[in-house]
Amino acid sequence: MPYALPQYASPQSGRSHTRLTAVDTSASDRPESGLLAALRPQEQALLARYCTDCQLDSGTEIYRRGDTVEYCYLPAGPALCCYFVELDDGTEIEAMLIGREGALGGVASQGVMSAYARAGVLQGGMFQRIALRDLEAAKRVSPAIAGLFARYADCMMAQMFQSIACNAAHSIEQRAAKWLEAAVQRTGGNSVTMTQEQLAAMMGIGRSYASRVLQGFKREGLLRTRRGGIEVLDRRGLQSRACACNRKVSAHFGQALGGVYTAA
Repeated sequence: MPYALPQYASPQSGRSHTRLTAVDTSASDRPESGLLAALRPQEQALLARYCTDCQLDSGTEIYRRGDTVEYCYLPAGPALCCYFVELDDGTEIEAMLIGREGALGGVASQGVMSAYARAGVLQGGMFQRIALRDLEAAKRVSPAIAGLFARYADCMMAQMFQSIACNAAHSIEQRAAKWLEAAVQRTGGNSVTMTQEQLAAMMGIGRSYASRVLQGFKREGLLRTRRGGIEVLDRRGLQSRACACNRKVSAHFGQALGGVYTAA
């Protein structure tokens, strides 16, 4: 028997910082959410009825701290997002990187909640958006969908635990290499929309430190910088300079979600 969700109008956000652009793509060239691709066709069809495709540009702010989160966003293709935590002096530190393997908003909560951290788009692209009321209804009628998001919530916790340990124990060089390794692994390409200033801010270090690390990587032929972006030239070499944290997170995703972390 096909699944059926209750019919109602999706709630409208009282304060939105997200500019949505409708996307019309054919099935052949449509970017895919790796998380939703882990579902069987029937569950994918259920969610597809309530998901909206939208284009979000680099720099778009999805949530601010304290905003009411009414929608779940799922990056597709090479789109990348970050959660940022603000410190007492106003400095923002990247707390989690999210690509096509994941989702932002309403992953673990059952219903509308306020955002704890700011969420922004690092690398623009296509997203699938679903109202949390629709997502919760889908979870209630489909144990497979509920289980998928529960396993992803577990993977988010694993990623956060590893990040805390990494920031405490590993060098700036190791962390920068790890971050770039994780970014290109999610995008499926060799480039990421990222400036030296952004990398420094996300790692919580001074721009001069980030610049020295990137210059060192450039001298070794590991990457090159361009206006507004970084291109990785030697992924194996970059991985050799990184700590093992990204690989540990990737392995946990593989165990819990069947490898969506690196799915094409």
